[in-house]
Amino acid sequence: MEQAVRDGIIKVNPARVTGWQRLYKQAEDELLDPRALALPDWETLVTLADALVAASHDEYRGWGDVVIFAACTAARIGEISGCRVGDIDTTQWIWTVRRQTTPAPGGLTDKGTKGKRARKVPIERGDPPPRRPAHPVRRPNPDARLFTGPRGGRISTAVLRDATHWDDVVTKLGYEHLRRHDLRHTALTWFADAGVPVHVLRRIAGHGSLTTTQRYLHPDVRRSRQPGRRSRPTSARCAHHAHCRAPSS
Repeated sequence: MEQAVRDGIIKVNPARVTGWQRLYKQAEDELLDPRALALPDWETLVTLADALVAASHDEYRGWGDVVIFAACTAARIGEISGCRVGDIDTTQWIWTVRRQTTPAPGGLTDKGTKGKRARKVPIERGDPPPRRPAHPVRRPNPDARLFTGPRGGRISTAVLRDATHWDDVVTKLGYEHLRRHDLRHTALTWFADAGVPVHVLRRIAGHGSLTTTQRYLHPDVRRSRQPGRRSRPTSARCAHHAHCRAPSS
């Protein structure tokens, strides 16, 4: 096809793949520097959540709740979809992540987490506090889903994208690179900047390798952890994000 274009037989190569450079750079950033994909602050997150709600049909508030929850727990959208009311300990505000909702032949299905093991994630209350949907917690059925679509259906990253016109919204806000999974990068970056110990951060993320978790540490902190360098004290509270609190180990 490219030769046909050069020969003047056709004007455009219909098989040309466009945009691959941007996608490749995005994948490279995630592997090498996932911090680069994080939202800068709480106000930006709230603005994003509100804009997505405004763009959705009937301005369904649940989409904003999912986005806020994802950026405060470092969970995948599938894990949030699989969350049940009974998975949340409302005394200590600890979420036991047990399952995820994923696409399968015939529709969405629930299965175990990516790491095949349950993990506990703190739901921190800060200033301002993360928004929690009020109605699901009051449901008497502990097996009820904490987050659902406007008609009670299961959600997925594709459902969230389509229902909120995600691509259009993030482009208008100047974050055209942002994907739903980047909410997880946001949470882990904020936790790391708040001084959460790397071993605790690893448990929250459910990472199999400590090296993966260390990519979320601030570059100055990473350098201080290298052999031959003295450790620098880290703050228990992020100086830039007032809502951050370091979860207890």
